[in-house]
Amino acid sequence: MKLISIENFNQNNVKIYKELRDKAFTNDNSFIADSPKVVNLLLKTNMQIKSILATQEYYEEYKELILTKNIPNLFVADKKLMQEIVGHKIHHNVMMHGIRPQDTDLENLGNHIIMLDEISSTENIGSIARSAAALGVESYLLPTQGPHPYGRRALRVSMGHISMLNVSMYDNIFSTLKKLQNNGYTIIAAEVVDSSINLSDLKTPDKWVLLMGHEGKGISKDILDVCDKIVKIEMVDGVKSFNVGVAASILMYKLINP
Repeated sequence: MKLISIENFNQNNVKIYKELRDKAFTNDNSFIADSPKVVNLLLKTNMQIKSILATQEYYEEYKELILTKNIPNLFVADKKLMQEIVGHKIHHNVMMHGIRPQDTDLENLGNHIIMLDEISSTENIGSIARSAAALGVESYLLPTQGPHPYGRRALRVSMGHISMLNVSMYDNIFSTLKKLQNNGYTIIAAEVVDSSINLSDLKTPDKWVLLMGHEGKGISKDILDVCDKIVKIEMVDGVKSFNVGVAASILMYKLINP
């Protein structure tokens, strides 16, 4: 295992670890992952990995796992220099530069899809991905204008389990919902309105898309009008809603286990 010693954070080959933030994009769809749990999970996938930046201790502990991949650059630095490179304090000893998998076509998303509409919190993006992977939901459909699930923070919150999901990004929610309906999916929107069905009364179809709305605004009437069903989670009086990540988890569990 050939390690490349890093002397300072201005070297061109490690600049991406400082420059690639959550909302930054590159032409080759690069992403940055950090922490041993996330990096080690991704090392067990067939994902393309361009480099690792880590301490000597990390390389010694996980040598066998690293050698299972053909990684072009293995950079080694002490933790202090790693912190200078990324520009903030870190509580781990490894980072990874990888290439996001290509989006999955709508026709290949499987029978169960979690879909988001305008969710703005990177943490919620990651939390929902982790729950979807844990519950066996196959695919994650998100708007192009929102946070990407391979953004650094979302990836960390998902603990790298986004790699277990098919990911697809859409531009127009109305045309996308129509295509999904034409492909045989039932669109189930999560929202509290007069026409909502109680979750306990929902009859689960074979092919479904669960649509979650914005954390504050929810799902607009125009979008609800084109959905097939609207569902709500029964709650005690005085509590209006769950966090969107919690609500998505409850709904996905019910849909996977009707």
